[in-house]
Parts: sequence; structure tokens; C-alpha cells
Amino acid sequence: MRLGVLDVGSNTVHLLVVDAHPGARPLPASSHKIELRLAEHLEKDGRVSPAAEESLLRFVRSSLTVGEDLGVEEVIGFATSAVRDAPNGEELLARVRSETGVELHVLGGGDEARLTFLAVRRWFGWSAGRLLVLDIGGGSLEIASGMDELPDVAISLPLGAGRLTRDRLVSDPPAPDEVRAVRKYVRAEVGRVVRDVVRSGQPDRVVGSSKTFRTLARICTPTDPGTLRRADLTEWVPRLAAMPEAERAELPGVSVGRARQILAGALVAEAAMELLGAESMQISPWALREGVILRRLDDMMSAAGPGF
Repeated sequence: MRLGVLDVGSNTVHLLVVDAHPGARPLPASSHKIELRLAEHLEKDGRVSPAAEESLLRFVRSSLTVGEDLGVEEVIGFATSAVRDAPNGEELLARVRSETGVELHVLGGGDEARLTFLAVRRWFGWSAGRLLVLDIGGGSLEIASGMDELPDVAISLPLGAGRLTRDRLVSDPPAPDEVRAVRKYVRAEVGRVVRDVVRSGQPDRVVGSSKTFRTLARICTPTDPGTLRRADLTEWVPRLAAMPEAERAELPGVSVGRARQILAGALVAEAAMELLGAESMQISPWALREGVILRRLDDMMSAAGPGF
């Protein structure tokens, strides 16, 4: 069947159309997205602004048209931390449902971590052993670790690149005091959960998913963008901090929309890798969206019952 997955993330709003069948690998057929950057464009009290709300509604409507033209049979919609944490999040979800008919399910932070872990496990397979999976979004950092398809540990921290940029890196380029303060804050937040992650076991493979990690890998190791090494990242952090936004946008793999927040992403990535003892990581092409698709297919198989 042809599925449409509508992902209202803290950075990007994305419709991914896939050909998906139980027991088979989902095959992307089309992609339709905008960089709405909800995590950066919230009002002072955390509410989704009227302008962002209207932009989201326009995109949902256009996504329905795209999906209909492409023969989509079912649209699965979900939203993450920017909507989850917004005081007017429920009102926004109700308006989307009323005006478009699309039901956006809000994922909790632990759900994000578990679904991302599922996608990474299916991508790398059982032979990868114990996985440690890190995912940096616009609003949060997800950490998950385990041997199976369900992680033993699934943690979400409010350390998204967009959130940190909006709240704590206001200058362009940021003042050294701002960078030091963010570095201290991020390391304190990650430090609180290190024991919970480490006691679940030593990982056989560390994996980074999300656009932030993919971008950092392209910046730090352009000849091997499937790998991110902490030593290279540590060299790049002060360079990114010294660059204005326009200069960062000229780096490989950095879009204009993400140039402002890539420094915050680098500070979070460096802290998480160092405190969790990861010298390097592999980059996964699959992340939360694919996890949502895989879970839907698993549910379809369960409903169908045994096939023998």
C-alpha cells in the first residue's frame, strides 16, 4: 500500500510518501517538505505563533493534495516536541483536525526515542549487537540503548538545536560567554542521565540519526559522511562558533534554514559523545519517520494474524 507520513517536527514539516507492505522494506516514492522551524519561531511563552500556525495549515492542505495525486491510501500524522510543549498545542491540533481532517498524534519524548531506535535497529540488523542511538531534533535530544527492537533505555532531553539557539545563542556569531554557558548547560543535562544509559551495557555500535548528525558528518568528514568522529567534531566546534550564520550556510550540507542552529547541534553532539564514551558513530539513513512506518506495518501484520 502507499502510505503518507506527515511529520510535524520542530525543524521541518515533511510529507514522506512510501510504498510499504508488511515484511518488506519501505520504499520512498516522494517527498514534500518545508523548513518551518517551529522550535525557533515560538512566542515568548512557548506558544506556536499565529504566522507559524497558518504556515502549518497551508502545508497540511498542500500535503493532502500531493498525497491524493500520488495515490496515497492512508496518511499517518504525528507531531514532536515543539507542538508537545506549546501551551496552545492542543488548540493547534484541534484546528488542524477540524480544517483538514488530519489527526496529528503527539509523540512523547520516550516514544520518539523508541521509534527512532526501532528504525535504526531494522537498518543495521541484529548483527550490530547492542546499539546506542542518539538523535538531535529541533526541540529535543533522544538517547536510546539496547540489544533488542525495544531499547532498555529511552530518554528525551530538552536539548534540541532549535530550542537552544532560540533561547541561548542570540548573537550572530554568538558571544563566547553564550557558547560557554550553553556548553555548561548541555553537559549538565546529559550528565544527569549518563548513569542510566551506561548501566544498560557497553554498546557494540554507536549510531547518530537525524539531519543534525548527517550535516555534522558532512562538515567534519566530507570524504566519509557516513561516520562522525568526536575528535573531528571537537576541532570544528570553535570554528562554527566563530562563524556568522551566513558563513556557516556555505559549508557542505548546511542549508540556509539550519545554518543558525548547527552550532547548538554540534555542542549537543560533542557533549553526548564525550560523556557517553563514544569516539565515533555511524550515521543512520533511517530515523523517526521510518520508525513510525515500521510500527504501522508491524501493527498491520499483528492484525492480520499468522500467515501459515
